[in-house]
Amino acid sequence: MAKRKSPTEAEDAPRIIGGGTHHEDVPFDRALRPKTFDDYIGQEKHKGNLRVFVQAARQRQEPLDHVLLCGPPGLGKTTLAQILAAEMNVQLHMTTGPVIEHKGALAGLLTKLGPNDVLFVDEIHRLSPVVEESLYLAMDEFRIDVMTGDGAFASAIQIPVPPFTLVGATTRTGLLTAPLYSRFGHHVRLDFYAPEELARIVRRSATILGVPITGEGALAIAKRSRGTPRIANRLLRRVRDFAEVLGTGAIDEKVVHGSSDRLDIDAAGFDEMDRRILRILCVDYEGGPVGVETIAAALGEPRDTIEDVYEPFLLQQGYLGRTPRGRIATKKAWAHLGLEAPSALKASDGPLFVAETSATRTTP
Repeated sequence: MAKRKSPTEAEDAPRIIGGGTHHEDVPFDRALRPKTFDDYIGQEKHKGNLRVFVQAARQRQEPLDHVLLCGPPGLGKTTLAQILAAEMNVQLHMTTGPVIEHKGALAGLLTKLGPNDVLFVDEIHRLSPVVEESLYLAMDEFRIDVMTGDGAFASAIQIPVPPFTLVGATTRTGLLTAPLYSRFGHHVRLDFYAPEELARIVRRSATILGVPITGEGALAIAKRSRGTPRIANRLLRRVRDFAEVLGTGAIDEKVVHGSSDRLDIDAAGFDEMDRRILRILCVDYEGGPVGVETIAAALGEPRDTIEDVYEPFLLQQGYLGRTPRGRIATKKAWAHLGLEAPSALKASDGPLFVAETSATRTTP
């Protein structure tokens, strides 16, 4: 059976409105990424709590408690890890779960840490079981056991590691094992950003890039960014291109609308594939329910791509529903396509069918 891909791996062709990192994002992300809590926009509750934890740890001259950052891609998990290290005035060491292939690689990482340093592990849910079990001892007691010799001559050598902070990031909290999840002292679940917060981010990024932009233009970009700063910055760069080549170089609401039309991104942040899914449900199957395999066949896409890449945002925004019999279109989906919803759906406050629960979940 083929290994199931992560949401970012499932994207064969990068989407402009996809939360995953594109190759061209890297240099811009580095330039636009905030360096301190003061520069970091949004996530006010989490930011306030982390400020307190950092200040308390610095006063006691202790490492920060291990922190788990959860949430969809593009919301700022890596940025927060870098800010935590900067605010603690320590070094940041970055890696990803799949890169740590064996216990020796983990030992090499841990022995390079300085006192109170931050080790950031992205996609931590993809650690191998052997590496994960070795990490437990390092997190709890700041030491690692290394086996030498074979058979009757085998012995364990304990290697101390400096006190450190592990900052783990994951887009799939459900794939974390309970022992690893429980070892993090603080869990941060990043939320999607409000359009007003994204507009502030867009204005800050435009200032750094030297792009003139109006408040209305920044808000228009924000509303199409699916609540994700990475998408907002990516759209800003695309709109800047249109503004410089086809306009005066300045970005206003009219330029954003024209650029979005050329990019096939509507006011809700949907691209053509999102609208095709809604049309299949509303037009071809009269609102559903429709099995995910049927949707995948109609789109010519693998089922994993439908579930991991396209569906989450439609579900989160209330345009799509899951039932034991399949996917259904909500009233918002009909309204977005400019179609009249069925009378039974218009008369109800919710979907036509009972929503899916863990007890009733089936594989359509």
